[in-house]
Amino acid sequence: MSKQPPSTATQFDQFLAEEVRKVQGIWYPVKPTLLSRIFVRHAPLHKLHPNPEDEFCRPDIGPNHAIISQYERDFVEFGPNKYLSSSSSQVNASEPLEVQKIRPDGYMILNGHHRWAAASRVGIRRLQIHIINLTLKDDIERMLKTSRYDRRVTLDLDETVFCPFPGRSDGFEKKVSFPIRFLRRQRIRLGIPALFQFLSDQGYDIWVYTARYLSLDSLRFLFRYYRCPVTGLVTGTARKAPAGSNMRKSLETMMKKHYQSTVHIDNKTILQTFTDSKGFREAPIDASSDTWSLAVMNAFKQLQEPS
Repeated sequence: MSKQPPSTATQFDQFLAEEVRKVQGIWYPVKPTLLSRIFVRHAPLHKLHPNPEDEFCRPDIGPNHAIISQYERDFVEFGPNKYLSSSSSQVNASEPLEVQKIRPDGYMILNGHHRWAAASRVGIRRLQIHIINLTLKDDIERMLKTSRYDRRVTLDLDETVFCPFPGRSDGFEKKVSFPIRFLRRQRIRLGIPALFQFLSDQGYDIWVYTARYLSLDSLRFLFRYYRCPVTGLVTGTARKAPAGSNMRKSLETMMKKHYQSTVHIDNKTILQTFTDSKGFREAPIDASSDTWSLAVMNAFKQLQEPS
């Protein structure tokens, strides 16, 4: 970096405010190329930008300087790219920053602001990054164009699809064998492929949501691997950024225009709502069932019976 690294908390706060000012109201997310996601593993600090709407950048909350100081000690002792086996930080300082490609230049930090801050303060010029291909508005529009029905089912990826049924230690599908870093540690709940096929056969589009910063392409591959018919995948739904807030509003509007009803499935309940009314229908999922997916199918059939 051409600047002197900000050393004290006050100096860093001033530095952070200036960095936020440079991108606020200017940046917007863009789709990274496949080659960049595969081969770009480092970025210079001047290409890494703090997220203006993240709590880290808010003056009333701001960064945790104790965490930054811990990362500083890690960087000084071990360097930015070594495995820190003795680090006391909650997140390993050598882990890549999760970032999103933006215009006009560089990357927006999604996860790793405190590591970025520590690197800035000790004068490190480059950090490891992992480029995340989050769902964008044009992705949603394309997904809706390929949809088949005017009814949809929604599920939370982390709380439902990736979560085993309570009491079942063997409650997962066979592990993915492909050598992809993200996919190797993800396992889908037992019966999800059969459930998704059942729901599709019933005349419902299937949408899966996650608040985490997961790449859209990796999730698409995962569901193709398990032969799961999925209409839409929405990632990063909890991200705190102007573009993210706008996308959530646009998403809600697009869904209301497209779908007459929505069935949401969680671990214990199926809830159906209707776009043109405040009415709803609800059915419990039998927790005593040996197979969660079968219990969901039975609850779904109950929900479809005339009231």
